[in-house]
Amino acid sequence: MPLTPDELKAAREELVRLDPALERAHAQTPVFDWRRGDRGFLGLFRMIVDQQVSLASAASVWARLQAGLGEITPETLLAHDLESLKGMGLSRQKATYGQGIARAQLDGTVDLNHLSTLDDEAAIAALVSLKGVGLWTAEAYLLICDGRTDVFPGGDIALQEAIKWADRLEHRPDTKAAYARAEIWRPHRAAASHLLWAWYGGVKKGQIVLDDSLK
Repeated sequence: MPLTPDELKAAREELVRLDPALERAHAQTPVFDWRRGDRGFLGLFRMIVDQQVSLASAASVWARLQAGLGEITPETLLAHDLESLKGMGLSRQKATYGQGIARAQLDGTVDLNHLSTLDDEAAIAALVSLKGVGLWTAEAYLLICDGRTDVFPGGDIALQEAIKWADRLEHRPDTKAAYARAEIWRPHRAAASHLLWAWYGGVKKGQIVLDDSLK
């Protein structure tokens, strides 16, 4: 389950104790809530829709889907052909992925509603078995939509950049290095992800100013 505000505060403090390199991120980042998304088909399909487009574009496509489908469910998505879904703003590829996930949900191949009964490793394996769902999507879904507290999407560019700032590195770590770096944050890797995302977002929005040595 996602951490409550008090639990998230305690996790941030514990992360700084475990890894003093996070002190700067913790000190510069105001209080924030756990980032949350819908569980099940709706949450995973929304992640697919949102990928590789701007937030504004993703919101526009989602609104068109809601208008065209009414309630967005596996059944309503499968009731429309690919051309109809393209007319609602989806690319053919994303429409195909979405319908594949919908079929898997309905036939029980991957039951997203009961994914929480699986441990992290098994849940990730189930998710990446779905066409269009890569490792980053699987990990991000478990962290944001399933509320798991020790998941870290090491392939996330924003997290890699924030690690670079925290460790004062010359170059951004690659995915393998990011996973290795996150080991010290167990069992709070999801809280670390949220902290680094919030820090990165604050910097990019101009709300947080990095000193020159971190740029």
